[in-house]
Amino acid sequence: MSKKQVYIYKGFERFWHWMQAILIFFLAFTGFEIHGTYSFFGYRDAVRYHNVAAYMLIGLIVFTIFWHLTTGEYKQYLPTLKNIKAQLDYYIFGIFRNAPHPTKKTVLSKLNPLQKLTYFGLKILVIPLSVTSGLLYMFYRYPSKQGVSAINIQSLEFIAIFHTVAAILLIVFIVTHLYLITTGETVTSNLKAMLTGYEELEDEDKAEKNVNEKNLSTQNLD
Repeated sequence: MSKKQVYIYKGFERFWHWMQAILIFFLAFTGFEIHGTYSFFGYRDAVRYHNVAAYMLIGLIVFTIFWHLTTGEYKQYLPTLKNIKAQLDYYIFGIFRNAPHPTKKTVLSKLNPLQKLTYFGLKILVIPLSVTSGLLYMFYRYPSKQGVSAINIQSLEFIAIFHTVAAILLIVFIVTHLYLITTGETVTSNLKAMLTGYEELEDEDKAEKNVNEKNLSTQNLD
């Protein structure tokens, strides 16, 4: 099957991907320092940097939601159960036997069924849980000019637990994601695609042309 370079990841898409990755790594780094795992910035600065990065991530999320809705790119993340078993079998067994990939990547369908399900869960469950619990944590007994404006929460314990669980799920996703980017045509092909926007995909137009020519040739022989 012949292949060609296709512009698959738009400029904003790549910017969003890398900025989100940087912010999540930084939030995890400062977050674990706040928990007392180690000392790098110091507790006070770690809290301040963590809050600034959180606001930046929220801003990025809002703008990205707007971009996905206005461009129709949100459709890329709508989950489907079709071929999900085949995709799971490929990641667990097939990839180690050099089996062919069960789904084909195209500009209109960049994610396989398992990726769609994972990203959908990330976008509607993990990230909202992280952001919501973080904001509740941040504005619990928040000082204002009129005094102390307190969200009516009896204890921060459950909020802290939810925020930590969301952070751990994000880290698990990132570790899994780092492994899966090595499962392309080559170890670095997926990484290069997210840097340049171009990926080598099957030339479906040429393949269809070859099939049509073959059918025409067969008809002439008949």
